[in-house]
Amino acid sequence: MTASFDTVLEYALQLPAEDRSRIASRLIESVDEADDVEMSPAWKAEIESRMESIREGTATLIPHDEVMAEVHRKLAAQRAGRSA
Repeated sequence: MTASFDTVLEYALQLPAEDRSRIASRLIESVDEADDVEMSPAWKAEIESRMESIREGTATLIPHDEVMAEVHRKLAAQRAGRSA
């Protein structure tokens, strides 16, 4: 890790949860956009299968807010378990 990484991470961790979530999402997007990331044929097939389910309307989609609320609930429960 470089000093700039540590500095950025320290600063980012002090931001409100909503801002950290937005930063995390954008960082993940930037990795997904990278041209040099090689994906296995199995992952490509899985992604295509999921996209087809969405196009056909057979996928069960969960709104972002609900997913994030569940993530926050699980993290809080995990943290509570560690401090007990």
